[in-house]
Order: sequence, then C-alpha cells, then structure tokens
Amino acid sequence: MRVAIVTASFPPDVNGIAHQTWETARQLALSGHEPLVVAPARPPARCAGEAPEAFDGCRAPVIRLPTLPSPLPGHPARRPPLPGGRLARALAAHRPHVVHLAASGRLGARGLAAAARLGVPAVALHLAGAPDRNALRPAAAEAAAWRRARALHRAAARTLAPSTEAVRALADHGVPGALLWPPGVDTERFHPDRRDLELRHALAPGGELLVGYAGRLVPAKRLDLLAPVCALPGVRLVLAGDGPSAAALRTALPGARFLGCRRGGDLARILASLDVFVHPGRRESFCHTVQEALASGVPVIAPAVGGPADLVRHARTGLLVRPDDARALAEAVVTLQTRRRQRADYGLAARASALTRTWAAAVDELLGHYGEVVVRGPRVRAGG
Repeated sequence: MRVAIVTASFPPDVNGIAHQTWETARQLALSGHEPLVVAPARPPARCAGEAPEAFDGCRAPVIRLPTLPSPLPGHPARRPPLPGGRLARALAAHRPHVVHLAASGRLGARGLAAAARLGVPAVALHLAGAPDRNALRPAAAEAAAWRRARALHRAAARTLAPSTEAVRALADHGVPGALLWPPGVDTERFHPDRRDLELRHALAPGGELLVGYAGRLVPAKRLDLLAPVCALPGVRLVLAGDGPSAAALRTALPGARFLGCRRGGDLARILASLDVFVHPGRRESFCHTVQEALASGVPVIAPAVGGPADLVRHARTGLLVRPDDARALAEAVVTLQTRRRQRADYGLAARASALTRTWAAAVDELLGHYGEVVVRGPRVRAGG
C-alpha cells in the first residue's frame, strides 16, 4: 500500500508527533509498504544521544516544505510551511492509496484538499495539545483550535485518537465517531537490560531512590509539582529534556539533576536506570515517555487523566494520582520508596504490558484502518 504521511513535525524535531511519525513510516517500510513523508523544513535540533542522520533509518523518502522565517508565537521551534503547490505535487507523484494526516491547521487542511483532488481517503490523527499560554485570549485561542479541528476531522474519512479521553473530547467538541488508536513503543530499544549501574551511581551516589522524568521542559508538563518530590529524603530527582522552563525549574527544583535533551539509546539507558518514572502533566493526549518507561520495566506515577490513565494500570504497573496535586505525587513516591518488592513487581508488570503494544502491532492495526477507508472510498471534500 502507498501511504502519504503529511506531518507537522518530523526528526530532528524532538516531540511526540515527530517520534510517532518516524516510527510509523519506518514500520510501514519494514512491512513492505511504500510510505512517503511530507513535513516542514526544520533547523537542526540540538539533542544528545543520537545524530539527526540516524533518522534516515525510517526507510521512507522525506520531502521538506519550505517554511516562513518567523516561528509560531509561543513555539520557537515551529515555523509554518509557505503556501505553494509542492505538497500537492509530492502527493500526486506518489499516487497514494491513502493520506495519513498528522497535522492540523493550514497544513492539515492542505493535505486534506490534496487527498480530495486525488480522490483518495484521508485518515486524520487527533493531535491535542495544551493551549497557547502566550495568547492574549487563551479561551478564544482554544475555541479557534477546536473549530479548525472540527473542520478537519468531519471532512476526513476517519479520525483516530490516541486515548480514551481524547475520543471523548472529540465527541464533546462535535466530532463523534473517532476511533481509538494508541501508538506503539520500541520494546527492543526500551528494555530493562539497558539498566546501567555506573550511571545510577553517578546520578544517585548515596544509593537514593532514583526518580526521573523525560520530555520537554514546558509549563504544560507541570514539573513545578515535583518540588515536594525533590525535597524527599533518600530520593534523587533527574530530568532528561530541555525547553523554555529549564531556568525556572532549576530554581524550583533545587538538588534535581538536569541531563539536557536525550534521545535514542541514551534516553533508553536513562529510563531503564530509574527506580520510578514520574510525569505530572495532566494535558497529555497520549504520552510516549510513559510507555517507554513501562517498556523499560520501570513503574510509573502519573495523573489519572488523559493518556496515562490508559497506559498505567493503577496498583499494577504504577500509581495514578489526583491531577495537579503535588502532595499526592510525593506520597506515591514514598509508597514505592518504602515498598521495594511492590516496586519490583510493578516493574515486571510494566514490561509485560508494553509487549502487547509494539510498533509492529500498532502499525498492523493502523493498516486495518487504512484498508477499511480505501474499500469504502474517499469522503473528503475538495478545499478541506
């Protein structure tokens, strides 16, 4: 099957959309299909652990769209693609059976319109995100985002959402009928065997409980809630990631170790070396790093909302706590600190839960969605 993937982000970008798109394209190619990726051009990302050229391993051709020189407000790494016909020409040359939309806004609408002109169906992924905190009217900005999302998803042949809560949010905002499709995880890269005792000793030289977070350092992740965790005796907090909140968090989390942006094998080694993974953000529509920690055999503490509520089995693979509750996060850490056997059991169950959601299994399910919409025929309307 020929699949054209139109995405808002692709490596060397460091975010969930980029990671998910790369893994999807790679698995499609490994399965004998013909993916094409169309993504905005990006400046090289500065992230330790893996060189940008390593992402050539997706085995799919990648066409980069020229972008505007100015970034989106509040998103310095994101620049919207310039208007033009390059996307449409790329899709027409590829002759796809289906267009996979991992983009919203104008780029998603352009991908949808190109699919309509080609007479092929479009499968749109729901890409929920935190509202722009820099907007003068955040409520109005969020309402506008939902208007654009409704237009995109109502016109697409099928909408896929990564979590139960995301499916419900779509229905609440006028997009019923979305289907659940959780992304996969690389269970070979993220593996308990990556645990590194030398790294553990370097990060927790006194034998402290090693509690860690990996991801962007941005306000939406609510990492400020980890201050009580940072203050716990016998606990060492580490954060792997970078972002605009880094400076403020260094002040808010005294004693925490900041490892900078990590990816690939370097990130896998850090995750597997943790005793507990913690993610305090409540606005996660999925959360790849939670699933990667589970695959690494590490119990997870996260709020009982959004993607983590689907991924973490409470009192089996980790602990789910009240959202936005710093005290509850600290109490959960203490629980796992004092119950070593329970922590080990959670880690074993975490690894087992991830083995059912490999990227091969996830993309096989995605191919089922592609096949159904191709048989049914296009539903998109020209012009998006």
